[in-house]
Amino acid sequence: MLTAKDLKSVPISPMSLKIFPVRPGRAGVLNVLLLSAQLVVAGMFPAAAGEPGKGDPASDSAVLVFAGDIMLADLPGKAIEKGVDPFRDFAPILKSADATIGNLECVVSTKGKPIEDKPWTFQPHPRVLPVLARYFGIVSLANNHTGDFGSEAFIEQLDLLDRHHLPHFGGGRNCVEARTPHLLEVKGIRIALLGYNDFHPREFEAGPSWPGVAWCVDEQVLADIKAARTIHKADLVIPFMHWGDEEEPANDRQKQLARAMIDAGADVVVGSHPHWTQDPEYYQGKLILYSLGNFVFDGFDEGPGRIGWLLRLRLNKQGLLNWDTVVAHMDKDGIPSLEKDAPSPAGDALKGTLESRKATVTLIPR
Repeated sequence: MLTAKDLKSVPISPMSLKIFPVRPGRAGVLNVLLLSAQLVVAGMFPAAAGEPGKGDPASDSAVLVFAGDIMLADLPGKAIEKGVDPFRDFAPILKSADATIGNLECVVSTKGKPIEDKPWTFQPHPRVLPVLARYFGIVSLANNHTGDFGSEAFIEQLDLLDRHHLPHFGGGRNCVEARTPHLLEVKGIRIALLGYNDFHPREFEAGPSWPGVAWCVDEQVLADIKAARTIHKADLVIPFMHWGDEEEPANDRQKQLARAMIDAGADVVVGSHPHWTQDPEYYQGKLILYSLGNFVFDGFDEGPGRIGWLLRLRLNKQGLLNWDTVVAHMDKDGIPSLEKDAPSPAGDALKGTLESRKATVTLIPR
């Protein structure tokens, strides 16, 4: 497993600066801080070779940011109630992306009862949603905690997400809705996001007439990837998987399925769940990042469980151009800080390179 401790820094090329607007309003204090950071946040990786313009693949590209497990109950939820913003250190990265996607590892609701005999159940209060929606535009519900408090709580979460204009995928009111991709249109690129849970309990799998998550049945996953192109007319398809063994490197099951998904037409495969980061690799020239690890999560001792990666992808209609990660280090309350000097994986997909380097991102003062 590749961790911040194991990685060694290598020289990087200069980053291209992207300025985003500062808007007045209730978030005025944060926006002032963001303004001070704009001059130092360029992006986490170099643009594709060549100057932007005609014939340059980066000139019509979009930037997507993926975060791993976001659990907003327990200590993170209490921190939010006290006014703590768990995403503040990463605001420049998240705010400058064309789209931000995270795995919502809990059920935001006030209803239902915890599932019996399940050792860990997570139910944050709906007060966390405005903070989440401030930074994330899309969330995956395909994980093993979406059903922690039963169908009533899950339905309320769907309603709350809709009310906060926070699109979601990987779960729904029935299996068709759960398996339907979220279609994202950015910079003229049509991107299909699919989500599947491959970790027990399977009891909360969505069915023909009942709610739940999209369960990872290989044949269905491969068919959905193909349908994303043929039926939904997506230029690019990205499955966001919840899979693997907790606190272990990527297993043979993950590797076999990831490669099968790429053979079926996936352009990038992203994963979470193991609570550890897992080594990335290329297959047929396509990136597989098996696990991003935790992003907001308490209950872990100092070590790999407190380290996660924020993944940034630059894509055009033909696929992935380049990509980068930045290290998130969680404290005892599960609140992440940006480790600006910690090296982490990055690569140029056009050249098939994979390296370890520091991200050029400056922290916002707390």
